[in-house]
Amino acid sequence: MAVLRLKFTKNKRDKLAQVLWILNWISVLTGILLFSLGLFLKVEINKRGELMAERNVQHVPNMLISVGLIACAINFLGGKICYDCVDTTKFLRWKLIMLPYIICTFFFTFCMLVGALMCYSMRGELEESLNLGLTDAIKFYKDTDTPGRCFLKRTVDMLQIEFHCCGNNGYKDWFQIQWISNRYLDMSQKEVVDRLRSNVEGKYLMNGVPFSCCNINSPRPCIQQQITNNSAHFNYEHQTEALNLWMKGCRQALLEYYTDIMQSIGLTVLIIWLFELSVLTGVRYLQTSLENVLRQGDLNSESDGWLLENSFMETARTNLNIIKCLGKGNQIDTANNGDPNINVPSTSKAHYGPDNRPPKEIPEAS
Repeated sequence: MAVLRLKFTKNKRDKLAQVLWILNWISVLTGILLFSLGLFLKVEINKRGELMAERNVQHVPNMLISVGLIACAINFLGGKICYDCVDTTKFLRWKLIMLPYIICTFFFTFCMLVGALMCYSMRGELEESLNLGLTDAIKFYKDTDTPGRCFLKRTVDMLQIEFHCCGNNGYKDWFQIQWISNRYLDMSQKEVVDRLRSNVEGKYLMNGVPFSCCNINSPRPCIQQQITNNSAHFNYEHQTEALNLWMKGCRQALLEYYTDIMQSIGLTVLIIWLFELSVLTGVRYLQTSLENVLRQGDLNSESDGWLLENSFMETARTNLNIIKCLGKGNQIDTANNGDPNINVPSTSKAHYGPDNRPPKEIPEAS
């Protein structure tokens, strides 16, 4: 029994082909949109690539770019097919191509669904990449004279100003690293030397943060030094001064930023996937209704269209039997030392040289 059988008159078939032609061209535009979204996500990730560790965070934008390009090509071909199917006689040139086209498009829409789900599952890898990348960036913040790292100070400062964040997990991350280069430390001061000697690793650690951690909404001048020392400042309590510094860590700020982008892209891809699936369903109805009208011989008659000619179970069973038959056809009979032709009689005559005379038998010695 056919699945979702529908009746189509010639007028309905022609209108269906015309509508599908328009929808395929709209699908070409959605393919361009997918390509643009993938490109946008790739640019946004590369824009802050120095703050990320080497992780597989590029596979999502790369897949969106590939899916977008393939969607343009597939739907362009689908538009041409549907345009020709308005004339039933022109359908003959596409008859053998339409079923493989539908199967390939179905697997392509499945890849589109996978791409949408990857947008939602990317958060974990992105968070780990940001955590490692920001840890290294803050560690090398002071290396303004080191080639390859001299740009990190400006990058981190701009990040903290733009995203209103401080440190990796919070402003206290700056207490655990030396973020001032030895070049700018006065070694003639006893306080500086004592602080360097007091640290096991010889680092100059201080109870302070860079200027970019200062909250511009604070009503008082920003306190960057001796942040946790209440007695060092007048009318100051560091636990209640939430407006003095940015409280949010940059990892959380960036993760929220990229998560919002990926969720928006994922939702867009899901909507496009549903649209592509509906177009593919219409193409399947068009193909089966045109094939049935050709079988009937009357191009103006009414014909049936369906998604599957048999039920889901029967279709699965038929395909499974086809696969089993293909597997048996490729097996080799190993009963006769693996030679499948050993029992096949030869139809060619033996050739015994130029004279074509068989050799004389040599009598056995008694």
